[in-house]
Amino acid sequence: MSSQNFTGSCVMLDSTSPFPSQPTVYVVDDDQATRKSLRWLVETLGVPVQTFHSGVSFLDSYDPSQPGCLVLDVMMAGMTGLELQKELNERKIQIPVIVLTGYGDVPTAVRALKNGAVEFLEKPFDGEVLLEQIRRALGIDADRRRERDASEVVRLRLAKLTPREREILKLVVDGLSSKEIATQLEVSFKTVEAHRAKIMRKMEANGVAQLVRMVVTTTDPGRSAPGDTNENPSDE
Repeated sequence: MSSQNFTGSCVMLDSTSPFPSQPTVYVVDDDQATRKSLRWLVETLGVPVQTFHSGVSFLDSYDPSQPGCLVLDVMMAGMTGLELQKELNERKIQIPVIVLTGYGDVPTAVRALKNGAVEFLEKPFDGEVLLEQIRRALGIDADRRRERDASEVVRLRLAKLTPREREILKLVVDGLSSKEIATQLEVSFKTVEAHRAKIMRKMEANGVAQLVRMVVTTTDPGRSAPGDTNENPSDE
């Protein structure tokens, strides 16, 4: 693979970029000259850069807990870019991928996009455009990680609920009133209200709307939460 000449001015990360921790840009390309050029270019962003000569070497060292994005060449010897992307998907690794393709290789790039790539750039490309896409990819990764963190918080709160509270929570999410829940479960209205108050406190929700939004965007409240036992739910 021939080395690439990059054009365009460098785009610097500003001091307000909202990354929770220092992200890393990973570059996978089997051409040494291209890797060096990409490293020099990406380092102008002020973020760490790691380069790899193959998809296998990247997979062997990559830590999914580390924030960042992947700049990936499609046409490589051995494991191709598409094959690496497929392997990442199978491992449920959601790192944003920017695909680099050669001239006339647009159909392959379209396949990469369908497999989840956030962007593809056709060689030769403008260096400034690549830097802007890296900024966007890092932002996407930061957003995804915040969402996953928020979901994990909700799951931990759900795990604190008793079986009866989860049962009532499911009915609340289904839109039933306390009176309707009491009738369906054959318990008193006051019992349901007491459980709802405990649910709100344990879930740290400010209202029913927030409670429902937390639950439906995270998990099914009717499913057993981590650490559940098969105890009788009638803990009224």
